Amino acid sequence: MPEVEPALGAGPLLLIAAAAVGVLLFLIMKLKLHAFLALILVSLLTALATRIPLEDVVSTLTEGFGATLANVALLVGLGAMLGRLLEHSGGAQVLADSLVGRFGEKRAPLALGVAALLFGFPIFFDAGLVVFLPIVFTIARRLGGSLLTYGLPVAGAFAVMHAFVPPHPGPVAAAELVGADIGLTLVFGLLVGLPTWYLGGYLFGLWAGRRYDVAVPDLLHDEDRPAPEEPDGTVAGTAPGIAGASGGRRTQTATRPAPPRFGTVLALLLLPLVLIFLNTGLTTLASAGAVDETSFVVRAGQLIGATPIALLITVLVAIVVLGRRRGESGAQVESIVNSALGPVCAIILITGAGGMFGGVLRASGIGTALADVLGDIGLPVIVAAFVISVLLRVAQGSATVALTTTAGLMAPVIEATDGLSSIDLALIVIAIAAGATVLSHVNDSGFWLVSRFFQMDEKTTLKTWTVMETLLGSIGFVLAFVLSLFL
Repeated sequence: MPEVEPALGAGPLLLIAAAAVGVLLFLIMKLKLHAFLALILVSLLTALATRIPLEDVVSTLTEGFGATLANVALLVGLGAMLGRLLEHSGGAQVLADSLVGRFGEKRAPLALGVAALLFGFPIFFDAGLVVFLPIVFTIARRLGGSLLTYGLPVAGAFAVMHAFVPPHPGPVAAAELVGADIGLTLVFGLLVGLPTWYLGGYLFGLWAGRRYDVAVPDLLHDEDRPAPEEPDGTVAGTAPGIAGASGGRRTQTATRPAPPRFGTVLALLLLPLVLIFLNTGLTTLASAGAVDETSFVVRAGQLIGATPIALLITVLVAIVVLGRRRGESGAQVESIVNSALGPVCAIILITGAGGMFGGVLRASGIGTALADVLGDIGLPVIVAAFVISVLLRVAQGSATVALTTTAGLMAPVIEATDGLSSIDLALIVIAIAAGATVLSHVNDSGFWLVSRFFQMDEKTTLKTWTVMETLLGSIGFVLAFVLSLFL
């Protein structure tokens, strides 16, 4: 990106930054302009307002966009493909049924939450929640009690994984923008996210289920989900319209493939984690001098453990295990993975546009000015990142936009701050993610998704979903901040 000497002082630069965020929120919230277009327009206007030379404006925009997409598009696309393969094969149903069987009916909410955590690694919040809702509704009907007892731990699990853990676009984009290591971000995302979910998602879900009696709605019956496997390996089903002598329906063996086994699904979900941890571990050992970083074994381990390669390997394995070995043709598998890309294209482009905005802020000198102000008032970078993310989340609703915009604002500040370690950078990403989680309300699509699928009125949704999201974000930030004090 071209180096540009700031043409304005710190005061005017900070006013331009505040105005840029205000215009961005106005375009998205009031004028309902698509976030992708709004980010590009505001990036252009900010570049002009900060007097970046006209000949450098386009290169500043495109380099910020391209640098962010270089990693984000790969991770989000591959993660979506893996999630779609697991969803189509019935992996979510297998996870839930197996874990409920192992945990017992009394711990069914915990089992469903754990299944959602595992399934939430590669799949986005809204898609994961919709996939799991028929399972949640079925178990809630069978065991009784409020829907919230079973639904909130699941929704909270997907929310935590979507906000805190790569390869989801928010944490990936934030890590890319602030220069954090993806492997470390994943490690600390899990270290912070799991206890955050247990306290703010699972325990709160049990409490909310006792306090608010929400009936199970009669919707989302999924007739296309793979049926349970019979002892002989076939998939039994009842074919409608085939009547026997008595006029009833006659049972026949369906031709669709059996769902994968629990161990297969679990192994596929753990495979990328193991490979990524391998990369992080080898890099840490090499930095400490415990292993020779130039050796072939270390270099090869780092290569296959790089997040894009780890996800590519996992997707290829999933294509074989969940597709070809289960009788799917090559054309069918290609159609399945292709169907995963359409829904994530908008997210990828918005993330790239957020990187463009961050590139302009970096080139204009706004980040350095903001760093000076934060230094003068003594506000730690990790706290400032959380506060800015909260304000953006509350103002415009989208967690991804809040994550990306905050990371863009904070990236130059982080560059100008001395003494930040790789762990500090990863924890700053978690703090930004925590801020982007709190106070989901009527301007957030997730609010309406939960409200309508759970068939709750707005008041009840605010008392349950909004409170849970705020707990998740607050607990996550506290844990990240405490870790930053000791690590």
